[in-house]
Amino acid sequence: MEIEIKLPELGDGIESGDILDVLVSVGDCINAGDDIVEIETDKASVAVPSSHGGVVANILATAGSTVAIGSVLLTLTAEEEVPVTAVTDSPDEAGSDESPGSDPSEEATITNDEPSQEELLEETREEAIEQPVEPIEAAPQATPDASAPSPPVATSSPETKPLVAPQRPSTTGSAGNVAAGPAIRRFAREVGVDLTTITGTGEGDRITRDDVLSVVRQANQMAYAMEDDENKSTASKAPGEPGNDEYGPVHVQKLSKIRKTIANQMHLSWTTAPRVTNFDDADVSSLEKIRRNSKQDYLENGIKLTSMPFIIKAVAMALRDHPVVNASLDLDNDRVIYKDYVNIGIAIDSDRGLVVPVLRNADRKSIADIAHELGRLATDVHESSFGMEDLRGGSFTISNLGAIGGSYATPIINVPEVAILLIGRTRKMPVVKDDEVVIREMMPLSLSYDHRIVDGADAARFLNDVISYLEAPSRLLLAP
Repeated sequence: MEIEIKLPELGDGIESGDILDVLVSVGDCINAGDDIVEIETDKASVAVPSSHGGVVANILATAGSTVAIGSVLLTLTAEEEVPVTAVTDSPDEAGSDESPGSDPSEEATITNDEPSQEELLEETREEAIEQPVEPIEAAPQATPDASAPSPPVATSSPETKPLVAPQRPSTTGSAGNVAAGPAIRRFAREVGVDLTTITGTGEGDRITRDDVLSVVRQANQMAYAMEDDENKSTASKAPGEPGNDEYGPVHVQKLSKIRKTIANQMHLSWTTAPRVTNFDDADVSSLEKIRRNSKQDYLENGIKLTSMPFIIKAVAMALRDHPVVNASLDLDNDRVIYKDYVNIGIAIDSDRGLVVPVLRNADRKSIADIAHELGRLATDVHESSFGMEDLRGGSFTISNLGAIGGSYATPIINVPEVAILLIGRTRKMPVVKDDEVVIREMMPLSLSYDHRIVDGADAARFLNDVISYLEAPSRLLLAP
């Protein structure tokens, strides 16, 4: 029995995905739970496991294609099943002997020593029907004198006969005089070839299946050549293929689903949320001293201690005291949704674009717990081993530009959230402290917020609290 393996549900709102790689081959024996394809959705790249075990019989998914949820990826047969196919003589072979008891009227039967009718139709449709071409007319010939003897008609081979594009057969009745069996006639009708334009190469000028396929292939080759000529004259190229525009060489890449989702999300945020950005600095000299003194202890436990766990904890504590920044706006129902949880999205740069996994319940985690969880999320993102659930449920986002460089920016809000904090690179700066100029380690902060729900005073108070936590790190270490 044949088992269909379909693309399962991948999450709310996800309707399709792009196949990045097919991980099995025809003939492979797989078990339930084995990964069969790698697929890229709007939010992540994930491996899809098989729901059943068996032998891979047919693979329908191809790398680069887009498949909808519920589409068949491949088919399996039970490992012990062995397909058995009867082999008979082809009735279309000229001069073949009929099997005892066979009925000559069954000439149209497709037999197993040639491809089936469906296989031939699939082959020719891929070559011809999916690449439609205009009929190619033969060059006009002079009408012979009626009194002159008719010249002999040579039997042309498939390589030398006139090129005829697939077209609907003539309805004038002349096709009835063509030497072709019922199976060939039906096949020619299916693929749109006029048998009256073909000189058969079989015995007695009988038209064979190869004659029909040859006409289709030759016409299709001509179509490809014409299409190539047209493509060479344009700057539009396939993804990754070099070309030229009016200014010089260019190359084109297909937009990935993740990048397309990012683009749509950024456009949605820009056009719906009136954004205001507050800029400030935090003196993190004490925090950096604690971090440097503790980083070796963390490293011995396999954790790289950066400033991010302290920042996440500071933001989480401030969000508890400023619920309007930890909310979302539902204008359709005239309401504000205040989140009683604090889930911090961490923007991480990856090879496939910006990914924002969520660190849940950050306000209830210690610095050590946050550092450990942050390391796991970063590893999962860079190895593309995270799940869809890791990207859901955020209530506030932090983007750390400091690891790359830069001070201030105006980050785009990750709607339906209402605020985002961007961290710049910490640098030593001269500041005035107790009427003296001293060198301190200053961290740039940029807070963007949705002015429809967050007022300037709310944003300023929230950012002041974040700064106060960062400048007094002992509060973070002792926080409940």
